[in-house]
Amino acid sequence: MSCTICPRNCKIDRTAAKGFCGCSSVPLIARAALHYDEEPSISGKSGSGTIFFSGCNLKCIFCQNMVLQDGTLGEPFTPERLADVMQKLAALGANNINLVTPTPHKDAIIQALRLAKERGLSIPIVYNTNSYETVETIRAYEGLIDIYLPDLKYVDARLSQAFSRAADYFPVAIAAIEEMMRQVGPMVTNEAGLAVRGVRIRHLVLPGCVFDTREVLREIKERFGADCPISLMSQYTPIPSCTRKPLDRPLTKREYEAALDCCLSLGFTNVYTQELSSVGASYTPPFSDHVDL
Repeated sequence: MSCTICPRNCKIDRTAAKGFCGCSSVPLIARAALHYDEEPSISGKSGSGTIFFSGCNLKCIFCQNMVLQDGTLGEPFTPERLADVMQKLAALGANNINLVTPTPHKDAIIQALRLAKERGLSIPIVYNTNSYETVETIRAYEGLIDIYLPDLKYVDARLSQAFSRAADYFPVAIAAIEEMMRQVGPMVTNEAGLAVRGVRIRHLVLPGCVFDTREVLREIKERFGADCPISLMSQYTPIPSCTRKPLDRPLTKREYEAALDCCLSLGFTNVYTQELSSVGASYTPPFSDHVDL
């Protein structure tokens, strides 16, 4: 089968070979557990039932989950077993099922979601993505996904090519996010403050790149309005393998404050922020080739 799931359009037969994402036709999962380090509306007190898939269609040189990037770490899961894990996480009290880096695994995930819902799974489903997605792939999830957590990493094509090998990142990502918004609208929460439906756009402020953060925020306001829920993240943590300047250092307080000032000047009203103390390895959970669920 010729793979056209993502914008790379590899057209690889993934039953016989791996594409740019490093994935075969069977998903590998490197962690499935309750996770407490998402936004409060996602993690809450009970945790988010988070499933980390191996492999990625971006190659971000600063990725905190670099061990998953090449698609080799993790345990293979059929759609039936994936549905079982979703149900087990729900039974543990998860607020939602959180699919992290799901892009290459569309067909298996859709099968698993349909099966799990037929068995009675009723908590919200979260699609946690880098946003390098085709509109067609996002459209295939309509009615299955309740909450979208898309990144909007860059506007500047020079940055997206240099840091993620995707010069076309912005036009591709913004079209995908527009489709997400069409499906579920901006994020809404219940009386307990937990997300039940909608989109929250995430942006990680990168060191030395506040100029592009300003453009990201301007694009979000222009397309979705100042009421659009966003997460402005300060948790950038340099990894040893990333020696490219300016990504070889942490974000400074001055840089993050400049990003916050831009948010205020644009009139954003629904912004999740972080302390600079959020920097560190604690945001990278342990991964392995065996899942205990």
